[in-house]
Amino acid sequence: MVFSALFTNNQTILIIMAFQIRVEFINPFIIAVAKTFDTMAQCKVIREAPVLKKDMTTLFPVSGIIGLSGRLAGTVVLTMSEELAIKCASAMLMMEMKAIDADVMDAVGELTNMIAGSAKAQLEEYNLKLSLPNVIYGRNTELRFPENSQPFTIPFRTEFGPMAVEVGFTSERTE
Repeated sequence: MVFSALFTNNQTILIIMAFQIRVEFINPFIIAVAKTFDTMAQCKVIREAPVLKKDMTTLFPVSGIIGLSGRLAGTVVLTMSEELAIKCASAMLMMEMKAIDADVMDAVGELTNMIAGSAKAQLEEYNLKLSLPNVIYGRNTELRFPENSQPFTIPFRTEFGPMAVEVGFTSERTE
């Protein structure tokens, strides 16, 4: 599979074989991750190079998942290490969390919701609607993206551990 990424003026264009994912679908998620983690978790993120998703399992053990529907259909997954999930929840709840529990899972769901909501606002011409977030905990959990989508992963580094946003969209539909 041939993959290349161009980075210009903080714009990312992914070219995957003959299929091009337009920058206006990707940048809203990159911007939303940076703003949400900075504001809600006092955590700086460093974006790494996007890649095609190689398999359909979770990249990290804690994952928030939201579906998108409208003129595009898609799935957005915020996946992170346990340590990062615990640190984010601690910052958001203003109390030290020590292990993955219901509060940590709720915090990850809320982060996922904020990221998807922020990206949705930047993609308003597609009339997107968000599903409620689901959060899963476990290694190598199988994910489902829309049929005929080629999901991609945007990895990030933080001082508390790795994370990624994984997105798969179908082609634009007319409503």
